Amino acid sequence: MKPHSRTTTRNILAMGLVAGLALVTGCTKSESDNSAPAQTSSAGDAGKQVAESGGKTCAIGDYGADKLDLKNAVVGFSQSEKEANPFRIAETASIKAEASKRGIKLLTANAQSQFSKQISDVQDLIAKGAELLVIAPLNSDGWEPVLRSAQAKKIPIITIDRQINAAPCKDYVSFIGSDFVAQGRRAADQLIEATGGKGEIAILLGAAGNNVTTERTKGFEDRVKAKAPGLKIVFKQTGEFTREKGQSVTEQLIQSKPGIKAIYAENDEMGLGAVNALKGAGKKPGAVKIVTIDGTRNAVQGIADGWISAVIESNPRFGPLAFATLDSFTQGKPVGEDIVIQDSQYTGANAKADLNKAY
Repeated sequence: MKPHSRTTTRNILAMGLVAGLALVTGCTKSESDNSAPAQTSSAGDAGKQVAESGGKTCAIGDYGADKLDLKNAVVGFSQSEKEANPFRIAETASIKAEASKRGIKLLTANAQSQFSKQISDVQDLIAKGAELLVIAPLNSDGWEPVLRSAQAKKIPIITIDRQINAAPCKDYVSFIGSDFVAQGRRAADQLIEATGGKGEIAILLGAAGNNVTTERTKGFEDRVKAKAPGLKIVFKQTGEFTREKGQSVTEQLIQSKPGIKAIYAENDEMGLGAVNALKGAGKKPGAVKIVTIDGTRNAVQGIADGWISAVIESNPRFGPLAFATLDSFTQGKPVGEDIVIQDSQYTGANAKADLNKAY
């Protein structure tokens, strides 16, 4: 199966989830959009979370499923990673809160960062009677067994945060997530500003095997090449999206590249690990510029404390959007195959004032 490629044109949604998030048009989304992240807990707020829902749509007839009443349906939610990560904590909390608000029976499972367990988790959710599935995939590949089981029972699937390499409106209904390429571009813009566009820089890559790492890297590298040829990427190594690995990799970086000027960490946890390594090496706040992606409270506090230059938000509050999409879809309304959630960002100008908006 071929991976689903996200369109590069992004539009701002000026209204709620009209006609089931279908055929939305509007103004071009600014890559420097600093609007506050949506504090959502209701379906009415779902439209405010949407940055774009253009392009192709999917209707229940096209997918081959049957209409049903979401209020009386059983929804299964598969979380991919241990909920020690603030992003996953906020993501799961948002799904549970929206299901509770709507009075929907929700079955949950956590794969504990083990892909084989996630596959068996979802199969178990189906066996327990899940009629709809919301999946936060650990990896993009390897979902064929789950897709076959869901298709056999005509179970609609929505993926959040990470894509799976499968066909939209055939293997799954919609993907809801951030524009990860744009996140990488925005991170590059912040690092260019912090460094003056010159010097040696490093990238702490996310985990291999998912589209988030690939797209955040592409957006960053393409932007640096286009706007700041004086920045030289001299080090790239995976920190596996964890604080511990981010710290150990940065310790190696400091030894091998003592002149490093800046670090782009593809999530906050790795960035916070880099901060720990710099502290351990006796560096002063700001001596090495750091830009991260996520929007966790600890990382935003890192800006206020002078250790981090900027944080690009990756909004984890998928609950309202996911259930609004399922509601529209199960009623027979078309929904976007590719729905982009609105992200904010934090810099020295707003970190202290907006700390309460971080998760």
